[in-house]
Amino acid sequence: MTHAATFNIRNNCPYTVWAAAVPGGGRRLNRGETWQINVATGTTQARIWARTNCQFDGSGRGKCQTGDCQGLLECKAYGSPPNTLAEYALGQFNNLDFIDMSNIDGFNVPMEFSSNSPQCNRVIKCTADIVGQCPGPLRVPGG
Repeated sequence: MTHAATFNIRNNCPYTVWAAAVPGGGRRLNRGETWQINVATGTTQARIWARTNCQFDGSGRGKCQTGDCQGLLECKAYGSPPNTLAEYALGQFNNLDFIDMSNIDGFNVPMEFSSNSPQCNRVIKCTADIVGQCPGPLRVPGG
């Protein structure tokens, strides 16, 4: 497999998150820890997100309050809302890569998504306290 991109997923939150990626799987990240995934060219509809308040057993089965992916540590499907999303597609129209952030599935943690490619040096951030500003009727546990 030829890798088109490497993603470094870093937890800058003051608490533990369980990072998730499709493709990629999942991993527990304590504050300041990084997880690297390599993704093939042609990858589409890909997502990276953080899960919170998770409990997993030794076999990698469990549950997360936000972003849960069918009770698995190693995600094979998208997470359940609420979860802040980083989305990407590689080697698409005119062989370009596309990145974005989305709150279509709600918001659970602040996020930054950036590229360090010479052709693209964009930084996308969603660091506002969305949960703190969210009207009560729209809030759910963790988001």
